[in-house]
Formats: sequence, structure tokens, C-alpha cells
Amino acid sequence: MKVCPNCQNNLDDAAVFCTACGATLDSNVPPVNQTQPQPNSQVPPQGQVPPQGAPYYAPPVQPVADPFDHTAEFDAEDIADNKLLAMLVYLFGLLGVAVAYLAKKDSAYLEFHVKQGLKLGIAEALVGLITAVLSWTCIVPVVGSIALVVLMVIQIIAFIDVCNNKAKEPAIVRNIKFFD
Repeated sequence: MKVCPNCQNNLDDAAVFCTACGATLDSNVPPVNQTQPQPNSQVPPQGQVPPQGAPYYAPPVQPVADPFDHTAEFDAEDIADNKLLAMLVYLFGLLGVAVAYLAKKDSAYLEFHVKQGLKLGIAEALVGLITAVLSWTCIVPVVGSIALVVLMVIQIIAFIDVCNNKAKEPAIVRNIKFFD
């Protein structure tokens, strides 16, 4: 009976890997390198232990691209030149949208943020209007207030994205397609 030097689990004498922690038990087997996959290595199905005598190498993790991040579509010079106006869009709401729209100077980056700011402004106006019309009920003013706070947080996140030279579609209003 073998004992794993890593986790002290009792194992069969023929075991090459620990079934509990995956540590190498046989001194003839090279240590497992988790960062560089080797050709002809077999990856066992998820949740299974590697076969005895066969080294296990984890496949490399691929980064997931954000489908709502459009930063790569814009020129770095365009972003740098129009960053301040894009900030105004989220800082002053519909007033900032109007100022940025009038001063957009053929900037695709600024046009993107004007559209996103307009979506946020229209969503805030609709929530405010519905809340005002149905203010005689008990629940609608509470839900409307919560919705306005959520939209304000989304607007702050969008402002921070602009400060970080990003062009991301804000959450919730990204599904509004009438300006695209």
C-alpha cells in the first residue's frame, strides 16, 4: 500500500498518480507541468483521474472575448481626442448627449457613446414617467426608484469605462437596438 506524499491518501501499490490530489507517486514519471501541454497527451474527461502511467496535461485556458466591448473598433487617436466629450455623455445625461452630439466632429468613438448615452437617457425618462404616472400605487414608486438607481449605477460604470479608454455597451440598455 502506497501513501501519497502530498495528501497522505492511501493508494494501491500500482498507482502512479494520487486519486485524491493528482500528485505523481512514481519517481520514474516526470512531474506534471500544468502550463505547457505536450503533444500526444491524452486529456481525460472532466471529473476522471488520469490513466495510470500516462501523464496528464491540462489544456490551455483561452480568454473569452467580451461581445459588448467595441474598443478595438476605434482608433487610439480618436479615443484620445474625444475622451472628454464621451465622459460628458455619462456625466450629464441627456444634456451631455446633446453637447457631445453637437461637437462630435466625425468621431466614430464619440458617436458610439452618444448612442449609448441616448439609450440610457431614454430608459431613465421612461422609468421616471411610468413612476410619476403610477405614483398613486404603493409598489410602483418603490420599484421605479430602484430602477432609476440601477440605471444610475450603470451610467457610472459606463463613465468609468470611458475613463479607461473603453467602448463598452452599458448593461440592460445594450439590448435596445433602435439606434444601431
